[in-house]
Amino acid sequence: MFRRRSPRRAGFAAALLAPLAACAAPHPPVPPPDLHDPPFATVPFEPISRESVVGIALREWRLFGSLIDDDPPGSRPRPLPDQKPERAAGLWQRVGEYWWLGMNAGTAESAWTGMHDASGHEFPANQDGEYAWSAAFISYVMRIAGAGPRFPYSEAHAIYINIAKQVALGQTTGWVIYAERPTAYTPRPGDLICLSRGHPLSFDDLPAPLFPAHCDIVVGSDAGFISVVGGNVDDAVTMKHVPVTTDGKLAAPDGQVLDSRYPWMVVLRLLADTPVS
Repeated sequence: MFRRRSPRRAGFAAALLAPLAACAAPHPPVPPPDLHDPPFATVPFEPISRESVVGIALREWRLFGSLIDDDPPGSRPRPLPDQKPERAAGLWQRVGEYWWLGMNAGTAESAWTGMHDASGHEFPANQDGEYAWSAAFISYVMRIAGAGPRFPYSEAHAIYINIAKQVALGQTTGWVIYAERPTAYTPRPGDLICLSRGHPLSFDDLPAPLFPAHCDIVVGSDAGFISVVGGNVDDAVTMKHVPVTTDGKLAAPDGQVLDSRYPWMVVLRLLADTPVS
């Protein structure tokens, strides 16, 4: 169940609209040395792989108690403030690690935790939507898995959704994600599946100006469904089971998404075996 996501700030709108206007840089920029990152992820010691993305996502899911939420969004009662996993001892610090490691050094968000702002002040539980960490979780997994400068780390899912579509359109190269149409591609473990929230968008609408979104990581598949893991769902790292067609796609040939709960619009294929061009 998706509970809350904050509206994104003007800085992220500028960061998103600039690539749209200029068709993005031909290659991902080489970031300055990031004091946040461990050497194994900065070098990286090993190239990113589907196995590493899945292994890290499942590790974090187990850390939060192996929670599964297959209920329709909004159908579960909201927990009391002191019962939110993201604010529990040991877990608010883990969310802080998602921010610290997932965001680039020097960003204000990199100092947030599951219950503190950048100054270390505890924010009220009913304001946690202003500190939504679902994109930070994705960024954390991708960085620790060894994506290096080939992933656009951001607190906004729309940033890397749009860049993946620009890769598919031939407008930019060198990134580790590629946008695939849900009717044409079967998601594999390590890929991301994404949706827009609020005003619905389709694959053909991308890239689009800044929009609220959510992405989950595919961690497994079975007959009739795939298993996905995402952050900041029910204030935790949570697994969902997403129905797919007989050949494993999110949508039927007519474009109808099989999951009646969530309007999945794009698959971000992980280019784990593709060298930097």
